[in-house]
Amino acid sequence: MLETAEAYWPHILFIVSVVAGAAAAIHAAMTKEEVRSAVGWVGVIVLSPIIGAVLYLIAGINRIRRNVISDRRALLQGRIRADFASYDATDDLVIRQFGNRFRSMKTLGDRVTNHHLTTGNTIVALDSGDEAYGAMLEAIEAAERSIILETYIFDRDRIGTRFAQALIAAVQRGVEVRVLIDAVGARYSVPSVLGMLRDGGVTIDVFNGNVIMGLRLPYANLRTHRKIMVVDGRLAFTGGMNIREGFTKEFSGNKCSFDTHFRVSGPVVADLVAIAAADWQFANGETLEGDAWALQTPETQPGMPVIMRAVSSGPDRSVETNHKMLMGAFSVARSSIRIVSPYFLPDRELITALVTAARRGVTVDIVVPTSNNLVLVDRAMTAQFDQMLKNYCRIWRASGPFNHSKLLVIDGRWAFVGSSNLDPRSLRLNFEVDLEVLDCAFAEALERRIDLAISSATEVTLEGLRARPFLVRLVERVLWLGSPYL
Repeated sequence: MLETAEAYWPHILFIVSVVAGAAAAIHAAMTKEEVRSAVGWVGVIVLSPIIGAVLYLIAGINRIRRNVISDRRALLQGRIRADFASYDATDDLVIRQFGNRFRSMKTLGDRVTNHHLTTGNTIVALDSGDEAYGAMLEAIEAAERSIILETYIFDRDRIGTRFAQALIAAVQRGVEVRVLIDAVGARYSVPSVLGMLRDGGVTIDVFNGNVIMGLRLPYANLRTHRKIMVVDGRLAFTGGMNIREGFTKEFSGNKCSFDTHFRVSGPVVADLVAIAAADWQFANGETLEGDAWALQTPETQPGMPVIMRAVSSGPDRSVETNHKMLMGAFSVARSSIRIVSPYFLPDRELITALVTAARRGVTVDIVVPTSNNLVLVDRAMTAQFDQMLKNYCRIWRASGPFNHSKLLVIDGRWAFVGSSNLDPRSLRLNFEVDLEVLDCAFAEALERRIDLAISSATEVTLEGLRARPFLVRLVERVLWLGSPYL
């Protein structure tokens, strides 16, 4: 057998390359919904069948097939909760308070998400790591029944250790605790916090991979970028903030990075529990049920502010949900679109939607950091700025330390906040969670934050971009070509 293989290895290699290349090319052509993506992958596979097929296996397959818990009112209950159904926002309510165009956003969300737009919610912005981590730790210490925590990065630094100790203490007093960390994000800290949590009795798992044995193929490129913590089925924290001491002045001083996290309560919490519980079930196989995980009826009354919806996106049945919501929001804007994003790399469809809004008179302001933690991404997104600037959009480079916040406000009424960046990874590869918020007071508060950032920012101009050396601009364009993989 060995002698035959040695004699005919070129023929065997040829057959393997043809079979592997054909299978990968057929899969790409049949599953990719974007023609540019399909053509690109088929081209790579045809030009280099074996290497191309391996690359496609690692980075090209971006659809996880799993059972999704679609109705949060049935989660952990075994029946539909009538008390939660009474909080669902009606078309008439949205029209009465915000007009017909935002009723169309409700219809869009109803059709592309797994969650309802609900009334009776509260949301509080937490401006810094010091404020957000303090509130989260306080909630952990007060937990009586259950805690579920899902995050992309959970470092084993001084802040991470503080969280780990609080979670271990919760387990010791009888609280059910589940912690889910992304397999890639768990590698940001060496040694990982996983061992510390596990030794302390916390039930933990990693999402879509094994930290020791290597990432699970063919989904190694797909990550949970969600940040969700729910305590006792009644109080939740979500937004863009990972668990890292670099976001606190306590440990990093004036050099700390900034982010915005949110504390929420009301019926939307049930959606956040459903999203995190589905991810936990996918990673661990355990279905969270029983009294410890029972949802609590909101203390507010149906019909009260704030109107909210949890929007889960990811390479499963909810693929590009965040992209669809953004396209809808840009299309209904009449006066202003305000965006804060650390990584601004929208695809052609989103760019077209933004510049079309700007051309019909909508003020479009985009705020990105001057100081960015991902230099390659920053260079790639700079290469796209001219497409926006020559079509009446304004771009601002915010001064000060790196800001990781993701904020979007339409017309001072509709807001979209959470974990999604405006880049290919968040829009097509990552599992993300965002909040759709219909509330004038909340939207106006976000706009004040954006105005404050713009007041000390430097405006990006076409003249300034074009005045830079040709070699710099060429490098940026080359990096931009690889932006779908950054």
